[in-house]
Amino acid sequence: MAGAKLSDADKDKLKELNKEEATLGAKFTAQLQAAGKGLKNTTQQPELQSMTDRAKREELFKKSWNRAEKGDANDTRKIISRIAQIRSAQAALLGFKNYAAWKLQNQMAKTPEAVEDFFSKVIPAATAKAKSEAADIQAVIDQQKGGFKLEPWDWDFYAEQVRKAKFDLDENEVKPYFELNKVLINGVFYAATQLYGITFKERKDLPVYQEDVRVFDVMDKDGKQLGLFYCDYYKRDNKDGGAWMDNLVPQSKLFGTIPVIYNVCNFAKPEAGKPALISFDDVTTMFHEFGHGLHGLFANQQYPSLSGANVARDYVEFPSQFNEHWASDPKILKNYALHYQTGAQMPQALLDKIKKASSFNQGYIFTEALAAADLDMQWHTISPGSPLEDVDKFEAEALKKTNLNLSYVPPRYRSSYFLHIWSNGYAAGYYAYSWTSMLENDAFSWFQENGGLTRANGQRFRDMILSKGNTEDLGKMFFNFRGHNPDIKPMLKKRGLL
Repeated sequence: MAGAKLSDADKDKLKELNKEEATLGAKFTAQLQAAGKGLKNTTQQPELQSMTDRAKREELFKKSWNRAEKGDANDTRKIISRIAQIRSAQAALLGFKNYAAWKLQNQMAKTPEAVEDFFSKVIPAATAKAKSEAADIQAVIDQQKGGFKLEPWDWDFYAEQVRKAKFDLDENEVKPYFELNKVLINGVFYAATQLYGITFKERKDLPVYQEDVRVFDVMDKDGKQLGLFYCDYYKRDNKDGGAWMDNLVPQSKLFGTIPVIYNVCNFAKPEAGKPALISFDDVTTMFHEFGHGLHGLFANQQYPSLSGANVARDYVEFPSQFNEHWASDPKILKNYALHYQTGAQMPQALLDKIKKASSFNQGYIFTEALAAADLDMQWHTISPGSPLEDVDKFEAEALKKTNLNLSYVPPRYRSSYFLHIWSNGYAAGYYAYSWTSMLENDAFSWFQENGGLTRANGQRFRDMILSKGNTEDLGKMFFNFRGHNPDIKPMLKKRGLL
C-alpha cells in the first residue's frame, strides 16, 4: 500500500509527493490555528444557542464560516487544493483511479462506490427530517413575529426553544439521578457483568498518574484476570478536551501481555464533599468509551498490531456506539439512575422524556455530518491530473450534486477548516462515523430480536465481534454475527428518520 513494489523512479516520485503533502499538512494546521483563534473547530459555535441578538449571531457564524477564507496569510484554500491534487497523484502512482480507492482498500467499505451507495440511501431521509425540523423552527420565528427566514445562525437558538416546548426536558431535573460513581459501578460495569460475566474490583495499591484517576482489576467469568482498567473522568487545565480510550499495554500472545486500558473524559469536578452529577449525554459518553475498552479488554490476538481496537476506521466505533444502547436499557437504567440524595429510582415520566428527546434535531445533526463526509469523499475522488480546484466553487457544486445544499444546514466542517481530512488522518474516512452508526444499530436490532440483554447474547457478541480484533475480513465478521450485510433501517429508525 505504501509503494514497496514501485520502480525506483516511481518510488522517488512518491517520496517527493509524500514530502510535499507532509509540509503542506503542517502548514495547513498552523494557518488554521492562527485563523481560528477563539472558535470551536466545527462550523456552529456553542454560544449561538444562547445569543439573543440576531445580528451578533450572524457575526459570530460568519466569523466561523470565513475563518480560513479571508485572503490573508492564513487563507488555507490554495493549500488544500494542492493537497487534494497531490493525493490524486499518489493514488495514480500506486495504480488507483483516485485517492479514496487507494485509502479504502483495507477498510470495511472497501470502495468509494460503496460509500456513495450508503450516502444515496441515507441522505434523502436525513434532509427530509432536517426540512421538517426547519419548518418547526420557522413556525416559532413566525409566531414570535421575527419577520425573517431561518438562517444557519438562527438554528441552535430556536432549536433549543423547540426542544423545551416539545419535550419539556430540563437537564437540572435529570442530573440528580446520574451521580458519576453510581453510573460507573451500577451502570457501565453492571451492564458488562450482565452481558459478559466480567467483574471489577477497585485497586488502591497501584500507582496512578493523577490523584483523581481510579484503577480496577477486570476479572473474567472464570475468575482469571482479564486486564486493568484506568478511568480519568474530570477535566483539568493541562488536559486535552474530549473523550477517548487507549491502551497503556496492548494485549498480545506474542509478548505475553494482558491489556491495560484507560478511558478519559472531561466532566466538571465537583467541590470537595459534593457529588459529581452529570448529564445523560455524559452518561452516554461513559458507556461509549467503555465500549472501546471492552474491545481492548476482550482482545485475544497473537500480534499487538491486530489486537483489540486496532481495526479499520469505519469499524472501530462500532463496539463503542453499540455499548451506548445499554445506557438506556430499562434493566440497566433501573440499577443506576438513582437520586443521589434519596436513592429513589428515576420516575417513568422523566425516563420517557429522555427517550423521546433522543431523536430531537437528528435531521440537522445527521445532515451536517453527511455534508462534511460527502465533501471529504468528493475531494478524494478527483481524477489524477485534474487542475487545482477553486475551493468555494468545488464545495458548492459538490453539495448541490448530492442534494446536501440546504441553506440552513451548513456542513459540520467547511473544506477550508476541515482539519480531520487535511492533516489528522481522516482523508476519505470521515464517512466512518455514520457507517459505524449503521453497524451498531443493526447489531443491536439482533439483540432486540433475540431476547435483549442476556448472558448468552453478550457471549455471542464477545466471541464473534469483540474478541476478534482485526484478524478477519470485517464485512464477513459482521455478516457472521448478524446473518446479513449491514442494513440502514435500524439506524434511520433510531434517529427518528423512518
